[in-house]
Formats: sequence, C-alpha cells, structure tokens
Amino acid sequence: MKSAPTSELLARIERDWRAARPELDPEPMLTVIAVQRTSGLLQAELEAFFARHGLTPAAFDVLATLRRSAPPEGLTLGELAALMAITPPAVTKRVDVLTARELLERVPDPLDRRAIRARLTAAGRELVDGLLAAHLENEERLLADLSSAERQTLRTLLGRIQSR
Repeated sequence: MKSAPTSELLARIERDWRAARPELDPEPMLTVIAVQRTSGLLQAELEAFFARHGLTPAAFDVLATLRRSAPPEGLTLGELAALMAITPPAVTKRVDVLTARELLERVPDPLDRRAIRARLTAAGRELVDGLLAAHLENEERLLADLSSAERQTLRTLLGRIQSR
C-alpha cells in the first residue's frame, strides 16, 4: 500500500489532533514529520542511485570527501571523520570496505609514524570523478521544484536547527 503524499498526511494528522486534543498545537509535530519524510525520500533516492553503481551513499561520501579535500598524501582518519561529521569508528569501517575494494589505500603519515592516512587509489579517483556529474544531476532532479534562493533558505533554516 502506497503512503499518502506528505501534504495529505499532514492535513489528516493536524485535523485528527485538533479534534482529539484541541488545546494542543500540533505544528511542531507537523514540521518534524515533514522533515523526516523528506529526509527518508532523499535517502532512498540516493541509496538507489549509488546502488546502481555498486556503492552506498556513505561510501561515496568518503570518496568524495577525499577527492575534494585531501592533499596528495591523503587525510588522517581523524581528519576524514571531522570533515564528514561522523565518528572515527564509522570512518574506519567505511575505509576498511573501500580499501578492500582497492578504491582507497592506507599510507603512513610522513610526519607522524603513529598515524595512518587514507587516500584515493587511481581506481577510486576514476570512480568518484566518473560519478560526480551524474550524482549532481540526480540531486538537481530531486531539488528541481525549489529555486536557488529557496534552496539557500532551506539550508539556512536547517542550519539553524542543527546549530542548537
């Protein structure tokens, strides 16, 4: 059974809460549900896109982060974790998978022999470079109903929630 469009669902939830508990304002709940449903939709679309290319969104995030931010010697796993806003154990797990696929390699840090850096292999660089334009086209498709100004407003508003 297909779920109702978000606008219909929100209207129903609001109507039901106003009837069941008219003294309460369901507006915060409606907003959170809208964000959650949108996040779920975007996540599902990204998972489907990357699955067609043998990746997960998380794996592509590692590859893309290294492609855009790493110097030639790569990034330490701590630097990678900070740039991706995830925990070091999560980075290690993702790096392990991508290293096994020979898309990344672990190399010693030239300045700190206790540290390890991750860097793209030629195959990893080729993969991320080959997918980047298609990935951006897919994201453009997902956001096509929003103008550039609306997208900026959305990022600003979501950033305000995240900065708490």
